[in-house]
This record gives sequence, structure tokens and C-alpha cells, in this order.
Amino acid sequence: MALEIRGCGTALVTPFSKDGTIDVDALRRLVQFQLREGIDFLVPCGTTGETPTLEKEEYLGIIRVVVEEVGGKIPIIAGVGGNNTQHICELAKEVSLLGVQGILSVAPYYNKPTQEGLFQHFKAIAESTNLPVILYNVPSRTSSNIEPVTVARLSKISNIVGIKEASGSVIQQMEVIHAVEPGFAVLSGDDAFTFPLMSLGGVGVISVVSNEIPGEMTTLVRLLLEEKYREARKLNAKLLPLMQANFIETNPIPVKAALAMMGMIEEIYRLPLVPMRPENRAKLEKALRSRGLLQAKGA
Repeated sequence: MALEIRGCGTALVTPFSKDGTIDVDALRRLVQFQLREGIDFLVPCGTTGETPTLEKEEYLGIIRVVVEEVGGKIPIIAGVGGNNTQHICELAKEVSLLGVQGILSVAPYYNKPTQEGLFQHFKAIAESTNLPVILYNVPSRTSSNIEPVTVARLSKISNIVGIKEASGSVIQQMEVIHAVEPGFAVLSGDDAFTFPLMSLGGVGVISVVSNEIPGEMTTLVRLLLEEKYREARKLNAKLLPLMQANFIETNPIPVKAALAMMGMIEEIYRLPLVPMRPENRAKLEKALRSRGLLQAKGA
């Protein structure tokens, strides 16, 4: 596996047009914005991209657009996850033909598999593709916690190369970092955990807030990789209110609202997601203004 995942990657939103279709022009603008700001890699069609509501052709179309816009400048890690192992294996084979450099696969939701079930699920996905595979552990959304001992077993599979860790437990994150094979990438799956996880040995983040501030999040991660903790601590403190505001309601509701306020996309969701409550929107707007983002976009 040639892919080495380090740094800051953006979990891209999926912009929709007023008629409910994919807003391809807005998607292209978002990708170009990320490239200009120096993001390290992109992750289209993850949870932040509202993939549960995408039809297969829409999903594949998004991947194709992102690959075309990136033009080989940075790696693209496509979200390929779900709770039907056979379906995910088939999708992984298709995605491998689209020019991406890896896949991100979330733990199965609702099924609540055992640890052995999780191991066999991810093993099957890894065997279905030659692409590097990054695990995604987010128990708050899946009810499936990939425990450190299971991550350690999976890290022995040659093309399972990392994990997006969003358990919310610093202890679990430490256990994962110490348990996995050398070179296995442990990435934060929660913006607010980027500083602590990387200070413990993590190598980056797959970020939501970097949809809005890719340059600043990339700077934070690079400072942490260089172990410049004093500078990183100051920047982290400045960014924390916006990180928190992006999760004041279910992701990706706030991030799409923020991008709409910044004039980058239409604020359109697919059910069952709906617009933010007014009191939370006001808090998000305050956080955006504190970073100068609305003024910078002429809002």
C-alpha cells in the first residue's frame, strides 16, 4: 500500500440544488476552495455527505466529480460504508475503478454486530478491493464500538491502513494507538479531539469544520505533527468555539448552514435532516463571525 494518510482531510458535504438534485457546480467550487487552502486530502460521500440519502448513481457521480476536480493533486478517500457487508464489498469494487486512493468504511449501524462480526465485516471489505481501507469508529451514531483489540487484529491486514477514531474516549484512543501495528494511521474523527489525539500519537483528522476553515485546520494539524504544542494550543483555543458550533445539532446540519451563510452552497438537506433551530443558528452565526468568515464572504 503506497498511501500514507497524515494531516487534515475534509469530510465533504454534498450540496443540493433547490430541486433536490446534486449541485455539481457548488461541489466543484467546494473542492477548489479546499485545494486553494492547502487541505491534505478529501473524503467525499462520508456521513457528512448525507450518503444514506444518496442513490447509487448520485454517489458514484459525486466521486467522479471530486476525482476530476482534484486532478491527482491530493489523495481522495471515498466513503464506502453501511450495514450490508456484501453490498459494501460490491460497491468497494466499483469505487476502486474511479481513481480514488482509498476508502473509508464506517462500522455497521443498527445490526449491532459482535467484535468478531466487526472483524469479519471489515476483513471481507479489505479482501474485496486492492485499495487501502480506513476504518471509521463512531459509536454515537452506529451503536457499534470497534474495540481496541479488534482494531489491533484488523491492523494486521495489509490493506487496512488506519482508523478514523470518534469513540469520544481518550482512554480508548490511547489504547488503539498503542495496540495497532507500526505505521497504522490513527486519525481523529471529531474536530474537538484533534489536539488531544494527536498529542498522544495520532497523525491527523478527518474534519467537518475544515469545510469552512480548511487552511486553519490544516495549520493546526501541521503544528501538531511538528510537535509545536504551544502554538497549536493557541490556535486550537481560537478554533474550538467554531468546532463546537458545528456539532450543536446533528452533523451535517450545522456545517451546511454555515457554508450557506458563507455563500458557498444552498442550505438544502434531504429528509430526515431539517434546517437548524433558530436559537442554534444564532450561535453558529456568532461563531462564524468570530472567525471573520461572514465578513470575508460579504455576508
